[in-house]
Amino acid sequence: MHLSSVLKFVRQILTGDEFPRYILAERIAGLIYKRYKFSEYGRLFLYDDDFVRLYERFENTGNFHSLDRKYALDQLTKLSLFLDGDTAECGAYKGASSYLICRRNLKYQKTHHIFDSFEGLSDPVNEDGDYWKKGDLSCGEHVLRENLKEFSAVHYYKGWIPERFSDVADRKFCFVHLDIDLYQPTRDSILFFYERMTPGGIILCDDYGFTSCPGANKAMNDFFSDKAEEIVLLPTGQGFVMKQA
Repeated sequence: MHLSSVLKFVRQILTGDEFPRYILAERIAGLIYKRYKFSEYGRLFLYDDDFVRLYERFENTGNFHSLDRKYALDQLTKLSLFLDGDTAECGAYKGASSYLICRRNLKYQKTHHIFDSFEGLSDPVNEDGDYWKKGDLSCGEHVLRENLKEFSAVHYYKGWIPERFSDVADRKFCFVHLDIDLYQPTRDSILFFYERMTPGGIILCDDYGFTSCPGANKAMNDFFSDKAEEIVLLPTGQGFVMKQA
């Protein structure tokens, strides 16, 4: 690159031009972490300031690691919430995903069911590898209830999966979000909810496409290996199925 081009590039960066900053960030990232591939410049969801502010209510403003996953979840609810059935989440943490689901539920007057130990993760098994340990991602029930206090149609079920599933055994579901990271609770959740899904309903697994969650990946793959549904792996790391008739 000629000196004049370099100087022009620097001036553009200093004057706040976004695109050259994007190019510079991509090149620096390429030098430091080659496996990461920058996506296209100018994706609209990154300019959704209202959504970003909502995300920041639940996450440290220096951690946007799950922003794309939360946005994908929010958009996928549009495909199923008009169907019959309730919504559910297994593993709610601080409640960001449940908040997004409940926000959409208001239009359809749906009930949302939350299953969580409120003691963090259970004991990992061999299928889970060594990334997680018992108690990781712990968050008290009072935090979740405070974050979702503006919604009345929410039920909370404290306990280890699948202990409390019997409480909703007579319900149908149109959207279920699994964010439990580990093999056993993911397997048990799929076993319970699959037969209770409304045709066209979605089971979304937050952890399906991550090397840190081999157990969740295996639970999904094993269960759906002989089913009509195909697992859709999103570039966000999520995997989902849409229940067939």
